[in-house]
Amino acid sequence: MTALNEGWFTEVFQDQGTAFSLKVKRKLHEERSQFQTLEIYETETFGNLMVLDGCVMLTSRDNFLYHEMMTHPALFTHKAPKKVVIIGGGDCGTLREVLRHPGVEEAWQVEIDERVTRLSEKYFPELCEANEDPRANFFFGDGIQWMRDIEPSSVDIIIVDSTDPVGPAEGLFAVDFYRDCMLALRDGGILVQQSESPLLHTETIIKDIHADMRKAGFDHVQTLPFPQPVYPTGWWSCTMAGKDKPLQYFREADASERPFVTRYYNEGIHKAALAQPQFMIDALEARPARRAYD
Repeated sequence: MTALNEGWFTEVFQDQGTAFSLKVKRKLHEERSQFQTLEIYETETFGNLMVLDGCVMLTSRDNFLYHEMMTHPALFTHKAPKKVVIIGGGDCGTLREVLRHPGVEEAWQVEIDERVTRLSEKYFPELCEANEDPRANFFFGDGIQWMRDIEPSSVDIIIVDSTDPVGPAEGLFAVDFYRDCMLALRDGGILVQQSESPLLHTETIIKDIHADMRKAGFDHVQTLPFPQPVYPTGWWSCTMAGKDKPLQYFREADASERPFVTRYYNEGIHKAALAQPQFMIDALEARPARRAYD
């Protein structure tokens, strides 16, 4: 549910009894694609804002938090990622961060709605800086089917940069899809899934993601929380699944000496994101919550 009143864009989270607002200068674009309604606004303090079906997707000001955490922890955890596949990610910010890694030889962005990418090229050109990189490849179509058809053991990292688990994205949060990812990954491969708000969704979506990834054969699953002001509660997460290696260890020296600039990610942030709040530990390890007087 959204509203635009007196120069404010407001996304209302009716079932949670909360809302988030940004003051806007003007609407830059609106259209209905084959899949969804896309809106672009110019805001007073957060740069441009992209909205899909009434839900805030990203802003110029804070998208770096999401894009850096969806990519760099996984790429520095893998010993030497060469081929990366992004399912979704039509704004191209995740692709840009992946291709900052000089060792990556091939990256695919598989996005169902080409209009998201074309509008990003116009209104978020900074996110599309890597689109002309010779390592970048684009496929506009069904990511679920694409993963089903890919050659087994051909990918090092799969990043599921999707919208909420409703509508077209619902199938990206399913055991069958995770099984296809498992088959596509090489030894040491890593799957990354955007996994919603720790505060709102640990007992539901995040817990289900952990269970489904394990059912699909991933023995190592780790959720990494990070701040994201424009998303519900201002606190978001991604969940990594390792095909055959623990995820608590990463290439710290390489992360520290990374040959590119980041605004949020560094080796200290990576270590901190591996630490779980107690309520998440209690929920995800199926342990009862501690009573206040214990």
